[in-house]
Amino acid sequence: MNIDSSLVRELADMLAETGLTEIEVEDGDRKIRVSRGGGMMVAPQVQQPVAQAATPAPAAPETPAASSETATNVAGTIKSPMVGTAYLAAEPGAANFVKVGDTVKAGDTLLIVEAMKVMNPITATHAGTVKQILIEDAQPVEFDQPLAVIG
Repeated sequence: MNIDSSLVRELADMLAETGLTEIEVEDGDRKIRVSRGGGMMVAPQVQQPVAQAATPAPAAPETPAASSETATNVAGTIKSPMVGTAYLAAEPGAANFVKVGDTVKAGDTLLIVEAMKVMNPITATHAGTVKQILIEDAQPVEFDQPLAVIG
């Protein structure tokens, strides 16, 4: 395959301009995918949740933050794949994507995490009932932080 380095550079520039993390183009039998920041963004963030887990949990179990610590090892826990700001609805004033007690199927959007000005849908990995929502709307979230529990 003959690689057009100017096309790759142009795609990389588009990533920087748009804030996307990955772009893929296909022209006949030629397919080019350019991505950025995957490993660099994740590595520093892995350390922080480990440090938090080593500290004693605060004595306020009714808060979403305290609930998320207890939900870390619960089956059906949906965790954040990135650092960003979590939103429970598509826009301010809109109805939440889901609420506790809702039945969801695999692939349904539970919430969105904004990272680098990109809205990333967080979807259900399996079908079930939403048992807990562990975050507040517009709350900053860390990599691997529990967001919701589906049972």
